[in-house]
Amino acid sequence: MKQAFNRRKLLKAMAAGSVLSQLGCFSALASESKPLYLDGLCFLPDDLSDLSASKIDAYLCDISDIEAIKQPDGTTNYKRTYQACMKSITAALTRVNENPDKLLLGQSSADISRAHKTGKTAVFFQIQGADCVEESIHSSLNQVDEFYDKGLRALQLTHHYGNKFSGGALDNAVVKGQSQGLNKPLTKAGQQLITKLNDKSILIDVSHSSPQSALDTAKISEAPIVQSHGAVRAIVNHARCSPDNVIKAIADTGGLFGVFMMSFWLTNDKLPTTEHYIAHLKHVANVGGIESVAIANDYPLRGQKNLLKLDNNNAEGVKQYLDWWHSLRAKNVLGYDIEPEHVVIPELNHIHRMERIDLALAKAGFSANDRDKVMGANWQRVLKDVLG
Repeated sequence: MKQAFNRRKLLKAMAAGSVLSQLGCFSALASESKPLYLDGLCFLPDDLSDLSASKIDAYLCDISDIEAIKQPDGTTNYKRTYQACMKSITAALTRVNENPDKLLLGQSSADISRAHKTGKTAVFFQIQGADCVEESIHSSLNQVDEFYDKGLRALQLTHHYGNKFSGGALDNAVVKGQSQGLNKPLTKAGQQLITKLNDKSILIDVSHSSPQSALDTAKISEAPIVQSHGAVRAIVNHARCSPDNVIKAIADTGGLFGVFMMSFWLTNDKLPTTEHYIAHLKHVANVGGIESVAIANDYPLRGQKNLLKLDNNNAEGVKQYLDWWHSLRAKNVLGYDIEPEHVVIPELNHIHRMERIDLALAKAGFSANDRDKVMGANWQRVLKDVLG
């Protein structure tokens, strides 16, 4: 078991001038002319030419598949079952192996360097929900080993709603302004799963977890954890956005927080802009330090497909989300009382969004060194510490 390389150790190492030897080869990439771009969550594109067009060197690649599960209250949860995810990860691995000129299976941080130098894209397989681990808590969780052998390197504990491992972000009903105690903690099965993931050197992702489950995970994990994609509750008071204590706890493990592109969780203003996105990055940096800030997508490489077809017409595009939004409003889930007016930041719903974010960071006063961290070096550091 590797010892956790937490943020406090990182800062101490920096003060001693020894951080480069501890972080390894990623620093060498920063000196190259081509910037290093890593993304916290995306998908295998239909058109593989999107890989080079995006200029992203590596990303966490959600390869999971879902089954729609109707909840007792009438809402729908999308569970990543064992059968669905084993089928989807097998198909993804086949596609990567059949396209070695464009894709590289991410298994360790060294694959990021290889991708950066060769013009390929390293994809680190991720599943958005541990429902795919269906075994009894009394088992040795051998299904985790099966997924690892297929290339899985990051596992999200849950998706929106709680499961047998973790509380969910949307299990957060509020009545008369008061939470109804549904900020559920990590379960006993969840604790067992954290130990297993640490032992297998699989990155733990607390995106979509309840705040308490995220805090519990940060406390017991022996390796850095991440929220691969999310937003800041101090800016948008919504159940799907994370409070500052969660951001800080993740940072203190040596992990990071990736800010995603879903604009209805980035601002309640009528017109979403890149400045709204940068505000979330700045807030994470203020709470957790610049080493904890990262970029995420949660849309395809080119952007949200329906909005692209609509030429980024948010007024029309947001309609596809309203039924789901209103179903959660009926449950009094935090934040759903405010009607969404947009889905994307138009200038970032684009294949060149990483370059545009990089330029926006420079305009906002981020130093070249800090931009390198946000755009890719922080992700590479965390993947090196967890995966090797």
